[in-house]
Amino acid sequence: MPDTTSATPGPREVLARYQRAMLDKSADDLADLYALDAVHEFPFLFPGMPPRYQGREQVRAGYRAAWGASPAQPQEIREVVVHESTDSEVITVEQVVTGTVTTTGRSFSFPGLLVIRVRDGQIVHVRDYMDGLGVAHAMDRLTAVVAGLSDRR
Repeated sequence: MPDTTSATPGPREVLARYQRAMLDKSADDLADLYALDAVHEFPFLFPGMPPRYQGREQVRAGYRAAWGASPAQPQEIREVVVHESTDSEVITVEQVVTGTVTTTGRSFSFPGLLVIRVRDGQIVHVRDYMDGLGVAHAMDRLTAVVAGLSDRR
């Protein structure tokens, strides 16, 4: 029987690797999934995160800093739904990331939505819609975030 597996990973396989990197908090494994000139956007306000990372190395540096400073330890990523697109490069993922805040022992559950475009086995664009205020609340940073927002006037 001929081998029908593709040498180039598609969006679902890249998604599985993306989620594994998140659970491992491995900025290198995550960034290695991206094309050199990829864009990772955060369209919603996410305190402490920039509106976008431009390029693989910004993804690497940004996630290395964010995950290195975060006491959040993800333990599971539940895919609520993966939506296929009429564009074979694009999938939309509804997911919930659950885990524990290591400094407090409290558990967390963050809903999110990812729109991922994969071309030639690499991520070329992500729109990452996360519950930034939920993250700030779980990390006991909500008061500081609100104060910081009012300072922006």
